[in-house]
Amino acid sequence: MSKEKIIVALDVETAEKAREIVAELRGEVGAFKIGLQLFTAAGASFVREVVADGIKIFLDVKFHDIPNTVAKASVEVARLGVWMFNIHVLGGAEMMRKTVDNVREVCEKENLAQPKIIGVTVLTSSNQETLRQAGIEREINAQVLRLARLSAKCGLDGVVASPHEVKAIRRKIGNEDFLIITPGIRGQKSGIWNLESGTKDDQKRVMTPAEAISAGSDYLVIGRPIVQAEDKISAVRRILQEIESI
Repeated sequence: MSKEKIIVALDVETAEKAREIVAELRGEVGAFKIGLQLFTAAGASFVREVVADGIKIFLDVKFHDIPNTVAKASVEVARLGVWMFNIHVLGGAEMMRKTVDNVREVCEKENLAQPKIIGVTVLTSSNQETLRQAGIEREINAQVLRLARLSAKCGLDGVVASPHEVKAIRRKIGNEDFLIITPGIRGQKSGIWNLESGTKDDQKRVMTPAEAISAGSDYLVIGRPIVQAEDKISAVRRILQEIESI
């Protein structure tokens, strides 16, 4: 079931391109991520389309607003039928609790499958200097742990964090059902891409797929190393071979 751990990021410009990738990889991976670029370009109608086709979607919208606004927007996301979506933990406890409560209430009332609600801790494109620029002096690992604990306390299903923080989150939360979703997957020991290559791009806190799974990640979000590969299926299968060799 290793393939269920891979979420392919559909970070592309058009619905047409996204459809091509989904058609090619739907039997090879567990789910697909629709982020802000594609959601802005193709809209909620595209999300409904792929969900209706039986595709598991992680809607990566990172809501962060006043509690009522985030809660109401999250209810509409639940109505889209997505498997998972995320909100920023920095929005605070009231925002998270209200979102969880409202989504649960509507899903029960309307007989909808309740999506997983995931908290965004510190973006994998951020480093210590990024936090300082925003006025956060706490060490980055400590900040991630603080936000992860708050997420669990507020009833979220898990967090998005870099693979570097996974082991510490597992120790602190102590709940095997608490999901950890990790972007920042770039280096692969088998050689199609590596930590020193240009594919590292804007990600700063990265690991190989095998390292992230070994650390305790539940799901790996992988975009460019798969989406930009000439042979996408081969890229996915090499990742799976690495994971299964652990």
